[in-house]
Amino acid sequence: MLGVAAESLEWEGRIRRDHPRMFFNAETWPAVKARAEGPAKAARDALIKRCDRYPEDPVCSGFDPVVFREVKTASGTHKTTAATPIPSVKEWGPQAAECALAWRFTGERKYLEKARKMLVSSVAAYHAAYRNGRAVNWYSTTRIHALCAYDWIWEALTPEERKAIIVPLVQHVEDVQPGKGKPFIIRRNVGNIQSGFYSVRSLLWYSGLAAYGDGFCDDLARDQLRRGHDLCLEMVKFRNDGAGDDGALSSAVPGYCMGAYPWAHFNFFHTWLSATGENLAASYPGLALFPNWIYWTWIPNEAHPDMPLYCGFGDDQHTQNALSVGRLYEHMSQYIHFFRDANPAAARLAASLRDRAPNQSFASDWPLYPFLFGGGDDGVKPYSAEELENQPLHARHFENLGQIIMRSGWKPDSTYCTFTAGAKLQMHKHHDENNFTIYKHDFLALDSGTRAVETDWNLKYYYAQTIAHNCILIRRPNEPLPRYWGPVVLAFETNDKFTYVASDATALYGKKCSEAVRQFVHLLPDVFVVYDRVGAANPEDAKAWLLHMKDEPSIDGKLTVVESGKGRLFCETILPADARLEKIGGPGKEFWSNGKNWEPDAAFLASAARGAKRTGRGPYMGAWRLEVAPGAPRANDRFLHVITATDTTATRPQVERINTDTCDGVTIAVGATKATVLFNRTGTVGGTIACGDGSARPFATSVQPQAGLAPLD
Repeated sequence: MLGVAAESLEWEGRIRRDHPRMFFNAETWPAVKARAEGPAKAARDALIKRCDRYPEDPVCSGFDPVVFREVKTASGTHKTTAATPIPSVKEWGPQAAECALAWRFTGERKYLEKARKMLVSSVAAYHAAYRNGRAVNWYSTTRIHALCAYDWIWEALTPEERKAIIVPLVQHVEDVQPGKGKPFIIRRNVGNIQSGFYSVRSLLWYSGLAAYGDGFCDDLARDQLRRGHDLCLEMVKFRNDGAGDDGALSSAVPGYCMGAYPWAHFNFFHTWLSATGENLAASYPGLALFPNWIYWTWIPNEAHPDMPLYCGFGDDQHTQNALSVGRLYEHMSQYIHFFRDANPAAARLAASLRDRAPNQSFASDWPLYPFLFGGGDDGVKPYSAEELENQPLHARHFENLGQIIMRSGWKPDSTYCTFTAGAKLQMHKHHDENNFTIYKHDFLALDSGTRAVETDWNLKYYYAQTIAHNCILIRRPNEPLPRYWGPVVLAFETNDKFTYVASDATALYGKKCSEAVRQFVHLLPDVFVVYDRVGAANPEDAKAWLLHMKDEPSIDGKLTVVESGKGRLFCETILPADARLEKIGGPGKEFWSNGKNWEPDAAFLASAARGAKRTGRGPYMGAWRLEVAPGAPRANDRFLHVITATDTTATRPQVERINTDTCDGVTIAVGATKATVLFNRTGTVGGTIACGDGSARPFATSVQPQAGLAPLD
């Protein structure tokens, strides 16, 4: 314990005693001001105009007690609960930070006074909200701004003015921390380091740093500083380890990992640097690889180049399946700022993505950012479009995210597929192991359902469940909703002819399942072979193979065809030999499960329909699905499908079934090119493949390693 205490004192002793020390300090402020008077002058002028419009005597509101009421949704009427989103308190934390900057830029006292009054009013509102048992905001952002504003105007305040702001502000941060015996606060975000870390826990570092050594609440400030320091280090370590050698950021849902998630580690890096003079980023090299995941999940959109697409994974709304690029310019600038020396190739990739951002400016969430670090003037050379579009690698296994992303190229008319298997990071993930999505000109095989609004039932009873995904069902009457655990990737390999994945999801089905193994082959560029070995502990538990789509399919014997936009999907059922094919969906059955249509909120659906009309695409919440079931109850079944993604002018390949004593398989002919794929029916998971004129070779039985940005680096 003595060693730990000494270590704490060592880093703590490096914290600056003067103000400012949050995001900038006395030595770095001239550079911040120079940017505001140079390349970021437009942002500076806009900030000052906003500050001029802010009231002289700001008033807060919305901190009154929460009133629970009945809410009508498409799924019925129910009462709001403590989990129901509530409006945020109207307070002035971000505006106080802006006014503090305006004062530092101009020296005009009117901005200083506005900032001070905003802080006094906001702190009072924070305490009122706490007394009334309601959260100030789901995010910590506004209160971090308030703490920054105090730090930035500290030198111009009297000791009495400082005390009147910082003591109740630090106490508020302590009040809202989770702990036994404390009052319940409705919609208080207490998320831990595995999440976006914009919860009340993240306030500790900034509160402790703002108040440290000021002589007003030193003991509590020091305690918060230490707790916040430890949590932030745990957070960046978790994110670094989760990134592995491929690149990831806690969740594979872009709305989160490309939204608010990056703030937590970047703001900690910025404030540690300003408070101690040390750049911590180089100690966490995995974080530098995140642009690699963006590059792989990005589907170019020919119709709307400023709205790239992606597979629609997890807690996405599935309205447009649009990649979240609103903060792309800002986030990629951050990666360049911190990692350009530690990983030049990753910085170049970040610059390449930044150049494709639809808005070449910083978002409004953190008004300081434009003045703090470079945008396009950081001297990092992006990769050319040819380098990005013509990579020889056709699949990437993001092990910790549990995603294998496959593509024939990186152009709007390429074929894209995402296969889900083996996730270690579970934030905002669904019960979707062994799921796949396919894009060719449009989303042809898709995730269905939507998060919509949190007061309807689609989220819980359909959207997150296996039935909403392209997976296997084993239906057991009256079973409870499943928990998520236990995926295993058995094998992965990729080359210039095919990508192969084998994944065992048996453990996820619990005692009702003896085997649930999927083998998935992408024959470049457009053909997919899917083989499932499925065993039910009770033969009477019905099995179903699922394929979700936006538009109504046609079924002719064992062939299912669907067209969406300029894309066409052929799905040929080879096994079971006695398979029964059924299409389910259409008006009133879009989200059908267990005898009920779990329809989302009507207003949300109307908004999604307007978006689809505006863009000519989507919505991608699903409206139809194919269910393939065995013709009779059996303990063990084999499902074999050949799926081809094409445009609407192409025909399907010729497919012939192969049935040996030990294997199931197909021969597929696309023009003069043939491929023969065989899968072991029982025993060891594996098989063989022969492409073109090559001889048959076994599939891999282990996971092919991949690391870094290769071949870019």
